[in-house]
Amino acid sequence: MVSPQLAPPQTILGTGVPKALLQDLATKIIALNSDMSLLELAERLCLGPAVVEEIFQFVRKEQLCEVKGMVAGTYRIAVTEHGRKKATELLSVSQYTGPAPVSLAEYSSRVRVQSTQKTTILDKDLVGALQHLVLQSGIVTRLGIAMTSGTALFLYGPSGCGKSSVAGSVAAAYRDDVWIPYAIEVDNQIITVYDSGVHTQSDPGSEQVDKRWVCCKRPLVTVGGELTHIALELQFNPANRYCDAPLHMKANNGVFIVDDFGRQHIRPAELLNRWMTPLERQIEYLSLPGGRKFTIPFDVFVVFATNVDPSRLADEAFLRRIPNKIKLDYATTTQFQEIFRQACAELSLNCDEVALDYLIRFITTELKRPLCPCYPRDLMRQISWAAAYRREEFRVDKQSLEEACRNYFLETAKPQGIGESCEDHGCLKHPI
Repeated sequence: MVSPQLAPPQTILGTGVPKALLQDLATKIIALNSDMSLLELAERLCLGPAVVEEIFQFVRKEQLCEVKGMVAGTYRIAVTEHGRKKATELLSVSQYTGPAPVSLAEYSSRVRVQSTQKTTILDKDLVGALQHLVLQSGIVTRLGIAMTSGTALFLYGPSGCGKSSVAGSVAAAYRDDVWIPYAIEVDNQIITVYDSGVHTQSDPGSEQVDKRWVCCKRPLVTVGGELTHIALELQFNPANRYCDAPLHMKANNGVFIVDDFGRQHIRPAELLNRWMTPLERQIEYLSLPGGRKFTIPFDVFVVFATNVDPSRLADEAFLRRIPNKIKLDYATTTQFQEIFRQACAELSLNCDEVALDYLIRFITTELKRPLCPCYPRDLMRQISWAAAYRREEFRVDKQSLEEACRNYFLETAKPQGIGESCEDHGCLKHPI
């Protein structure tokens, strides 16, 4: 389901952005092409023929372009020498030549219309999104309640217990699509928002829409230890002279995951203080390169995933602003067996129940470790590597499992608790 359609503007005034900005953008696009039709210019600007006709009449009047002929019932145009000089000046200020932007007001209004807090999370959709995971009883319901809140969630527990996998799967439970603008205009400056690395396009269901917007699945953005202060601000590129939206802005109307929270370059307290107001009031303050501040909606379902005790990362005042807290723990014997069977099925292998029972005894009795949900798939990888090296058939049995364990675990290590690292736990760092 797509949120309400966006009617295409019929005039420059209807675009909501300054006329001069659109004219300058068109001049740059024309100058960078040997010649083009007005239809091609409309496609580049993502604006309708009537709006482009208005723009063309001004550009032609200012002798920035000239008509070279007709093609398919429309003008074929080319830049003049005067237009080329003007375009060079404009490109020195900003090299943006993409689709026309939308206004900040229109963007803010659209984000609020398609808020995560206004969408309905169905139990069947969430169950489907998490069906590849074996979770403790009641976890799905608690996740559904957290997603319905549209606010923030702490997923915590020992390393390797599925926090990243759960966080990365919940976005698939959203059934409705959202509209993402290619770019927005603020104080005559362009900020790009749509990112093909973040946004997944879907079918808008109609051609009669404002093509400055892209119909997408709800965004999912994940950051890890690389997160810094700078990543939370507008990204100004001095080479192309325009700004790119920060990742949490690109995640608006979707999910933003801070993985391995507590291990970022930015200290936990600094990040939490930075987001105190956004989480509480659902607004974010950003600054343009010139210093002007402006606000945007902060409509993001934020997931903090950590193997550090949350009470060590934030004080009580901040924890109150994260209303949902779910612990993911070690697997029970039954859950571990199911995870192991799923791992075998994914590799089209028959599950050797005798070998499985032996593995559980080996881990819990000889290695004296809890049953971590990440072990089955990690050990399967170890076995596959060994088989590939020896050029043998991939086989899961007692011997191959024991060898995999010897390679995977440190020879001496204590069981991991919340707040201990993967190194303390004695296993390789695992993405979940």
